[in-house]
Amino acid sequence: MELKQELLGRIAHRQIVVGVVGLGYVGLPLAVEKAKAGFRTIGFDVQRDKVELVNQGENYIGDVVDSDLRELVQQGMLHATDDFSQVAQADFIAICVPTPLDDHQQPDISYVENSAKEVARHLRRGAIVVLESTTYPGTTEELLLPILEEGSGLTCGRDFYLGFSPERVDPGNRQYKTKNTPKVVGGVGWDATEVIAAMYRMVLEGDVLEVSSPRVAEMEKILENTYRNINIGLANEMAVICDRMKIDVWEVIEAASTKPYGFQAFYPGPGLGGHCIPLDPYYLTWKAREYDYHTKLIETAGEINRAMPQYVAERCSRILNRRGQTLSGARVLVLGVAYKQDIGDYRESPAIKVIEQLSEMRAQVAYYDPHVPKYTAKGQVRYGLERLDAETLGEFDLVVICCAHSAVDYEMVAANAAFVFDTRNAAAKVADRSNIERL
Repeated sequence: MELKQELLGRIAHRQIVVGVVGLGYVGLPLAVEKAKAGFRTIGFDVQRDKVELVNQGENYIGDVVDSDLRELVQQGMLHATDDFSQVAQADFIAICVPTPLDDHQQPDISYVENSAKEVARHLRRGAIVVLESTTYPGTTEELLLPILEEGSGLTCGRDFYLGFSPERVDPGNRQYKTKNTPKVVGGVGWDATEVIAAMYRMVLEGDVLEVSSPRVAEMEKILENTYRNINIGLANEMAVICDRMKIDVWEVIEAASTKPYGFQAFYPGPGLGGHCIPLDPYYLTWKAREYDYHTKLIETAGEINRAMPQYVAERCSRILNRRGQTLSGARVLVLGVAYKQDIGDYRESPAIKVIEQLSEMRAQVAYYDPHVPKYTAKGQVRYGLERLDAETLGEFDLVVICCAHSAVDYEMVAANAAFVFDTRNAAAKVADRSNIERL
């Protein structure tokens, strides 16, 4: 109780020093918001280039305002380092590192484990540690807690507090940012939950919901992304069925959307991309095996979504065949390789998988993306076209829209392309759609 009251008082007076481990899409926006709220903040990252960019006030994350970062660095409210001994200066430590899957769809929690070990070496009494990385239920208490206790010699609940609060970053979302997105907090014990929630309330505008344990908070994040994964899988399967039945799936979804209750629209596409939705459900699938349960629905949805890039490539072949051409040797332009509209993030992008499928089928593939001038996949760097104009479009047998960037003039694309395969319904408002086929 003494520790809780001490920390609540220091939080209220903004006497807490914040440490954020991992300065990516989750960590850097969180560090900026903490510093903007008046808490001196230290960002930790093993990548020296990120550390140097932050300390120069140079932003590399779309959801961070450039001037905010620059001013905070100049004011001394935020600095970055790869020296983890500075964890000893921090009172509130948020771990925001990647949690990818390995080649066998198994959770790779090495980043979390290694970060926890570094934090434990320098953890001091009165500190608060919060994991924000999406992971399987039980990670906080089964993995982090023993690492932190053994590495520091401190006791959780008596000497330091520990909890889980899932990140809810949606890159490119113009309405909801780190600042105003509701937060969920589950601590190891109610004192920890109360203190962690108090800290987030000092920083964020969104509601902060306190739940009974880290496991509840970990599971709710998995549910969020599994919900989307499954419903997108349903939309993709509907698209395949509708194509066989010669029914426009986009019209079907638009019609269903008129129902004011019991239906939420999800849309098909060339597959799933991003840092969460394609990956997170497999953390639950993996963990469920420990309880002798097979997550059939989740895995089926994953299979459907993973098959979409190949399906798109096969549709391209059919489109060209109807025009008296073969995909082998055809010149194909892929429009958009980011995983979602109007951002430069191409992690797990289905468009890149479409390019790989088309290339394996011997098509000559190029791409254009105003937000991604180049990307790296399987160790290879690929460069996009520098411009998109009538002359360029005329060089290709087929244009495949894989990401609906608003900066692209789809009227111009339709007017100058031989044929367009639109997997995102991006060209829905084009007046003459006679040379456009939708997914």
